Amino acid sequence: MSLTPQERIQLHGFNNLTKSLSFNMYDICYTKTKEEREAYIDYIDEQYNADRLTKILKNVADIIGAHVLNVAKQDYVPQGASVTILVSEGPVVEVPTESSFDESPGPLPEAVVMGLDKSHITVHTYPEFHPTEGISTFRADIDVQTCGEISPLKALNYLIHSLETDIMTMDYRVRGFTRDIDGNKLFIDHDINSIQNYIPDDVKSLYDMIDVNVYQENLFHTKCRLKEFDINNYLFGYTKEKLDKKDVEEITDKLKLEMDEIFYGKNIHLGTQIKD
Repeated sequence: MSLTPQERIQLHGFNNLTKSLSFNMYDICYTKTKEEREAYIDYIDEQYNADRLTKILKNVADIIGAHVLNVAKQDYVPQGASVTILVSEGPVVEVPTESSFDESPGPLPEAVVMGLDKSHITVHTYPEFHPTEGISTFRADIDVQTCGEISPLKALNYLIHSLETDIMTMDYRVRGFTRDIDGNKLFIDHDINSIQNYIPDDVKSLYDMIDVNVYQENLFHTKCRLKEFDINNYLFGYTKEKLDKKDVEEITDKLKLEMDEIFYGKNIHLGTQIKD
């Protein structure tokens, strides 16, 4: 029989470890004209408005077994939205049959794992565009902070499936400490060597991925970029058949430059993109 971390190590009181997952997604589009740019922003504001984002975060709360205490949400003018959900420990609807920290992609929203306390889930969106190059970039930041045994990484699979992402960056950190019955401090209560352990293989196969982990500090960072590039997925309202060959090449270079700069986190001059 598989034992949970708390069954293997008897704790003195509640598990006080805090686990934080920051999930950032980017959607990139080429919008040549002002009208295209405005139409794209309108699409983003409709697709990722506060009401839809609230539904996504409530599903995250279901996955991690939390009870929603309060929801604050706001659609901004001219663009963007924010949602903050406070959650507390709720009743365990479904008792897990395996350790909560087994390396797996995690459940989709119909599965509830266990309850939490003193936790929150937030999302903020950031639509923006380049002033001259025709590139529009949409970013959404989602933060899931929990305490106790369960890890917010269990919601990662659902978040990836809920958001259309060209690039993802994820940070996971375990903070604080808890104590066993002898008073010894425990600074982490589960084995983890990469956030990738919680991403399904079929998703990982779609992305180039880089890890930057600081194991001694319980810090884990993973970033992902789609491998396949089809310019039609980045044109808003038309396809490449309406463009001449030169335009296709120029737009492709601009889009790939934007992706390179976001993925590698630095400015790159056009024509010197990092080659795969």
